[in-house]
Amino acid sequence: MLTIGVDIGGTKIAAGLVDGEGVIHAQTTRPTPATDPTAIENVVADLVDELAGSDSVLAVGVAAAGFIDASQSVVYYAPNLAWRNEPIRERIQDRIGLPTTVENDANAAGWAEYRFGAGRFFTHMTMLTIGTGVGGAIIMDDRLFRGGFGVGAEIGHLRVVPDGLECGCGARGCIEQYGSGRALLRYAAQASHDPVVGSALAAVRRADGSIDPGDARALLAAHDPGALSALGTLGDWLGQACASLHAILDPQVFVIGGGVSVAGEHLLAPIREAFRRNVSARGFRPEPEFRIAELTNDAGIVGAADLARRHAFRDD
Repeated sequence: MLTIGVDIGGTKIAAGLVDGEGVIHAQTTRPTPATDPTAIENVVADLVDELAGSDSVLAVGVAAAGFIDASQSVVYYAPNLAWRNEPIRERIQDRIGLPTTVENDANAAGWAEYRFGAGRFFTHMTMLTIGTGVGGAIIMDDRLFRGGFGVGAEIGHLRVVPDGLECGCGARGCIEQYGSGRALLRYAAQASHDPVVGSALAAVRRADGSIDPGDARALLAAHDPGALSALGTLGDWLGQACASLHAILDPQVFVIGGGVSVAGEHLLAPIREAFRRNVSARGFRPEPEFRIAELTNDAGIVGAADLARRHAFRDD
């Protein structure tokens, strides 16, 4: 039987009809009416109606960036959507007439990688999603870790620099400020002033001193030395964070996802190097693998759909 996964982002809502093997049979998207909670619910209901058609759908999973309560029902807070203590599961479930579960988007993506992607051969996995910010998901003993109040695994807000850069969460020194896509652009702007490796970055540097994300992606794809230097700085911070996470979680594998993960081994190499330089008891304990996520943009849909299936059978 099929389930539907809905991935609500700040600019678009994507939904897919997914089977028990994580295969998407149909998919569609709509723009996100981010400032209107009722309009978001309307779009989700329309997408579910469109995808369900004549198929027998078991349940619906909704993934969204934000703090979700332990019962997977209420969105405490969503930074890019107008949701504040919203009982989203109840409202959407009433609209569509199907069992519904709500999950943090990084958790959903991590679950998809654990079930069907880069983490499928492991029982303990930690995932970092490197995009505009830094997200994360933790799998322990084949189960998704949510914490006592449902808002655990906020890896992006692991503090790595006391009194460091101010973060959008209100704290200072979070890894999100040093290991995200925004941080990468900051490092690229800095590298553009390097007379040895920065010439190509300097050529595309804007009047305000910043680097356009598209230009940064293009130079990374071309293996430009300055862009790779910036990526190395990013990877160094992420490797340090992974060393701290490893001391507590002891995962068998770190999976790196998000838009920046397209850099592949060029990103993994500095992460591994910094991890080994900072990990406790190096040489006297097993070390985890580091892998790039496999499901890319479909992970949120697939993970939300699979979690909805498991919730329907009470196996979550």
